[in-house]
Amino acid sequence: MNMKKSLEIIRSKKAFIIDMDGVLYHGNRLLKGASEFVNWLVKEEKKFLFLTNSSERSPLELSQKLARLGIAVGADHFYTSALATASFVASQIPGGSAYVIGEPGLINALYDAGFTMNNVNPDYVVVGEGRGYSLEALDRAVSLVMGGARLIGTNPDLNGPAEQGIVPACGALVSPIELATGTKAYFVGKPNPLMMRHALKKLEAETQDTIIIGDRMDTDIVAGMESEIETVLVMSGVTRPEDIATFAYRPRHTLEGVFEIPV
Repeated sequence: MNMKKSLEIIRSKKAFIIDMDGVLYHGNRLLKGASEFVNWLVKEEKKFLFLTNSSERSPLELSQKLARLGIAVGADHFYTSALATASFVASQIPGGSAYVIGEPGLINALYDAGFTMNNVNPDYVVVGEGRGYSLEALDRAVSLVMGGARLIGTNPDLNGPAEQGIVPACGALVSPIELATGTKAYFVGKPNPLMMRHALKKLEAETQDTIIIGDRMDTDIVAGMESEIETVLVMSGVTRPEDIATFAYRPRHTLEGVFEIPV
């Protein structure tokens, strides 16, 4: 499909699910055309939701981060793997408890879902990204999982883009616990269909009217494909052009970045 046709299809969609890291920014550096793209979404009256596998920040904090970078978007336009994880565990064990390795965005989401923190005999060990990851926390997590706690990861990403390059993400942080305990974690974030259903419900959109834009073949693109949502891969994040051929599936559209979308 030629570029002109791809852009026509992308621009015709009514609802947009958009990844953040590697699509809008790297760390605290805004990517080319990000502001113009968001302005276009607003001007064209598109429904849009920023769907991130990051569990560190709340929707309000993400909204404030974008505002600091020069993009004003309300907190209701954000949905995170922390919120999806909290919703999942609360649906499984209402009023349960968890031992958490993660940042306030994840902890607060669990509190809001009716969970309490427990480092003795929790129902779940929940792991997200965060600077609180330590050997002590790892030892505690392994002990609790061996004692019967269920292991949950907010997302399966092994790494992610940052200002200084690629950094470890949740999947890499969960891996030592999996290896030490012989237990496989359940990951709630993309490409889990649960995350995509939450997004469509929040957008009040149908799959045929929706498109997902992301920088990762292994989460964003496969999530869209398995949910029968049109996919756009941008080359501004983790995935490189030469990586695409290593996957059994393809993105429907490929762009250098979101700067190509606004008319």
